[in-house]
Amino acid sequence: MAASFPIYAPSRYAGINLKKGYDKFIKHDDTVDEHLDGLLKTVMMHERTTNEAIDAHIVTWRGMMTKIMAAPYDNEPFEMNATLYRNCIFIEECCEFKLKKKGAEDRYKFETLCTMPRPWGETSREYIENRDEEIVNNKEQYCSVVRTGFGNTIVCLGGEVDAIWDAKPETPGAPINWVELKTSAEINHPADQVRFDRKLMRFWIQSFLLGVPKIIVGFRSRDGILTSVKELETMRIPFDVQSRGRVKWDGNVCISFTTKFLEWLRLTLRDEGVWRIRRAEGSNEIELFRVEEVGHGEIITDSFMNWRIQLGLIQAGKATQEPSPPQPQPKSPQSPRQKSRSRSRKDRSRNRSRSQNQHQQLVLRQSVLAG
Repeated sequence: MAASFPIYAPSRYAGINLKKGYDKFIKHDDTVDEHLDGLLKTVMMHERTTNEAIDAHIVTWRGMMTKIMAAPYDNEPFEMNATLYRNCIFIEECCEFKLKKKGAEDRYKFETLCTMPRPWGETSREYIENRDEEIVNNKEQYCSVVRTGFGNTIVCLGGEVDAIWDAKPETPGAPINWVELKTSAEINHPADQVRFDRKLMRFWIQSFLLGVPKIIVGFRSRDGILTSVKELETMRIPFDVQSRGRVKWDGNVCISFTTKFLEWLRLTLRDEGVWRIRRAEGSNEIELFRVEEVGHGEIITDSFMNWRIQLGLIQAGKATQEPSPPQPQPKSPQSPRQKSRSRSRKDRSRNRSRSQNQHQQLVLRQSVLAG
C-alpha cells in the first residue's frame, strides 16, 4: 500500500553535493500570501465530523509560535497580523515582512536524499540508488495540525512536516512518529559547536511544538558537500546543550515566556479589526497595535466564517430539542442600600480588572524579554 507521506529512508551520505540540481529546482511560490487558508480548511474538516467548534484560544502556524518561543534569546525581528473572531485569536505572518527573508535551500536537497514516497519493498532499486539525481521540489508540502497548550491557553497549530519514521497509524488521532530534517555547517572547532548549540534552540522549538520526536541533521562543508548525519532526540536537546555549558538557553524559559505572552495577548487583544504583533530590529519589546479598525482583513476566509455561522445554527437546533433546565427560584427584592453596595462591588471589580490589564501590558513591554 502506498504511503500518504514521505517515509524517512536514509541513503549513502558522504560526498553528496547538496547544491546539485538547483538549476532545476521546482520551488514553491512564496510570494503568494496564503494566510491561514490551508489550516482553516483542516479545522473545518474536523469540525464537520464533530459538529463542535474547536476549543482553541489561538489558531496559527507553527512558524509564528516558534518566533514567540525563541524571543527571550533570539534577536530576530518579526511582524504578524492577528484578528479576534468569536473569542479566538487568529495569527498569520505579515507577507510583506516574510518576503524580505531568504530560506536555506540546501535543506530541500537533504530531504530528497532522506525520503521516499513508498516503503522500501514498494520502491525500485533504481530509484533508491539514484536519489541524489532527483530534481529538488518543495511544492509538495505536508502539514500536521495539533492541539497543544501553554498554561490556560489552548493553541491550534499547523506546521510542515518532512517525513514519517515508520508508518502512519491506522487509528485516527494516534501519535505519528514524524521526523524533522535539518542541515547545518559541519563542526570542526569549539566555535562551530557554540553556533550549532544556538541553532539547536530553533530546531528543538519547531519539533517540540508539533510533537516531533526525532530530528535528523545533515552536516555540510563550506562547499555544500554532505559530510555526516546525526540523529537527535527532541526532548534531550535542552539537556544536552546545557551539559556542554557553552550556550545558555533554557527550554523552560521559552515555555514560560510563551505562556505569559499568550496570557497578555488574550487580555489585550479584545476588540475587532486587524492587529499587528511586531518586534523591531534590535528591540527588547513586542508591540501590539491596530492597523485596521474593522473586519478581519484576509486572515480568516469567508468560507470559514460561513461555516461557523452554519455550525451555530446546528448547535442552536440541538439546544431546542434538549429539555429545559430547571428555572432558578426568584430572589428576594434588594433594598436600595443593598443595591448600592452591589453596584459598588461591581464597579471596584471592573476598575481592578482594567488596572490589571494595563499592568500586564506594561510588564510585558518593560521586562518580558529581559534576561
